[in-house]
Amino acid sequence: MTDPIQIKHYKEDITSFNQLYKEFQRRFVRFANTYVRDLTTAEDITIEAMMYYWENRQSLSEDSNIPAYILTIIKNKCLNYLRHQQIHEEYSDKIKDYYEWELNTRIATLQACEPYELFISEIQELVQQTLTDMPEKTRTIFMLSRYENKSYKEIAVLMNITPKGVDFHINKALKMLQTNLKDYFPLFLYFFMKCH
Repeated sequence: MTDPIQIKHYKEDITSFNQLYKEFQRRFVRFANTYVRDLTTAEDITIEAMMYYWENRQSLSEDSNIPAYILTIIKNKCLNYLRHQQIHEEYSDKIKDYYEWELNTRIATLQACEPYELFISEIQELVQQTLTDMPEKTRTIFMLSRYENKSYKEIAVLMNITPKGVDFHINKALKMLQTNLKDYFPLFLYFFMKCH
């Protein structure tokens, strides 16, 4: 049996906990904000998750991956927030088709997300390589949509094509990303937003 004094994970020592907070807090907030799209809410969720971990740390095994454990709590809190938002939006007459699709996509990708895999940098490289490999027009349209948050209508005017043409190029880009990131696709949105 391991001597409890020798356990230096973030379990007992408040100094270690503070170090954990310093090291991961911004990353956790960025992850939450990718989905909830509200910085204050993302910060609140992160604080609640850190507090939950601290209050329940004794129940964790000694070899637990603490950052991944906290990220899992954040993931679940984000899901609860988004589901609540989804219910609210379903009863609103003004909901837009695109927003509903985009919200469902965020929920689906977050549900499929495996926090233990989020610590690998390969996905960012794969996304970047896929963007580089796209035909120029497809890449430009995709980046206007995802990086500059332009609507299909705005992109259509800029590119001198129809909104259906914009939709075609967006779908083409997403298919390329899905093919190239088939092993990581549920996580691609997180990394794509992160490098935004």
